[in-house]
Parts: sequence; C-alpha cells; structure tokens
Amino acid sequence: MLFDTHVHLNVEQFEGEVAETIERAKEAGVEYMTVVGFDRETIPKAIELAETYNFIYAAVGWHPVDAVDMTDEDLDWLEELAGHPRVVALGEMGLDYHWDKSPKDVQKDVFRRQIHLAKKVNMPIIIHDREAHDDIVDLLEEENAGEVGGIMHCFGGTAETAKRCMDMNFYISFGGPVTFKNAKLPKEVSREIPMDRLLVETDCPFLAPHPYRGKRNEPAYVKLVAEKIAELKEIPYEELAEQTTKNAKQLFRL
Repeated sequence: MLFDTHVHLNVEQFEGEVAETIERAKEAGVEYMTVVGFDRETIPKAIELAETYNFIYAAVGWHPVDAVDMTDEDLDWLEELAGHPRVVALGEMGLDYHWDKSPKDVQKDVFRRQIHLAKKVNMPIIIHDREAHDDIVDLLEEENAGEVGGIMHCFGGTAETAKRCMDMNFYISFGGPVTFKNAKLPKEVSREIPMDRLLVETDCPFLAPHPYRGKRNEPAYVKLVAEKIAELKEIPYEELAEQTTKNAKQLFRL
C-alpha cells in the first residue's frame, strides 16, 4: 500500500502510455497518487486524470520557473479549481534558482500570491525548492504558511531545514535521490525525519531511482524509494508503506 504524492502523468513523456503506466504502478502496490499540474497545459490534464481514476487526485499550482508567465487570470483560475472535488492541494509552487527564466523577485511574488490563495481556500501547498532552501523557508515563515502546511517535495535540504519546515506543519517527502549511491545528505536526513512527518514520491518522469537513474521515472518506482528509506530507518518496508500512506491521506484530508 503506497501513496505516490507527486507524479506528472500529465506531461508528454507519458502520452499514449498512461493506462499501462498506471497498471504497472498498481502491480507494484501503489494504491493512490497525486498528479501535479504546474502550468496552463498540465493543469487541465491533471484534473482530467483525477476525474477518470478514483485513486488519482490532483494538485494545481504555478511552477516557479514559469512565474514570469503567470497572470491575474491564472491565479483566479487556480482559485476556481481549488473548489474542484478532486483537487487536494495547491502547487507545485516555490523558488527555483537553477534556471533563470523567471527573475527571483518575480518568483517570490508569485510564490507569495499562491500562499495567500492557499490560506484563503484553506488548502495545503506543495513546495518546489531548487537551490533556494533558505529563501524558501524564510518566505514560508514570513507568510505564516504553517496555517495550511503541506509538502516539501523531493526534499534535498539539511536536517535543520527539515526541522524548520516540520515546525510549520510541513511533511518531508523523498524521491529517487535517496537511492542514489553518492547522495549522502538525503539518506542522512531521511533517517532523522519522524515517521508521522514522512512521505514518498517519484516526481516522475524525472529523478528515477537506482537502478533506473537517467531513464524515465514512473509511479511503480516509488516502491524502490520506500524500500530504501525503510532500510535506512531499519524498519519493515510494510510499516513504512503503511505510515507514509496514512500521512498522505491525513494531509490531503482523504
């Protein structure tokens, strides 16, 4: 029993292959997943998938890389979609300092506006953080985002950063990098996250876990992430799968 809290089955890499990809996930023990829409193209597809499959939920938000493209109308659209019965979170949103398409001040403004919206509609948020750990956590604290809480998606920060996030009612979610041979930090941090604050994800089609690193990721591989964290925590895999699923259901109010 697994809950993949972050998938992108709504992108072109899965075009024409969604049904069989979902079938493989089911065979691997994935019972639920959240499809994350992050721009004008992927948001409607996330909603469509959530309407088609009763074990798939949707999250809708504006990706920081494309912050420069977001209009007032887009924000109104997100607010409208937040009322959809299959939408369980807003996001992904946040800051991405790896790519320079959107200036940092624009990213921060769009991030703040989405946090304000989440508080208005009382919904958890999914945070995208790339090379921006301190600014993300500072901004979440400034905006009192703990009111809604959410997920630090594909977490790559330190245990200290994770603690600041957990203090604001955020769950810490790990993906493929926790399985990479040379990735010491996520392994160390995953050992320290309390079981009731832990989630697993794939972020597919990106960040495939070992031994599929560099290939297209898919929801079935979330089992490899869960197995690795169970091994690191020295607990049975079944216990980790059950608790992370329970955590996801609690966060998404299912």
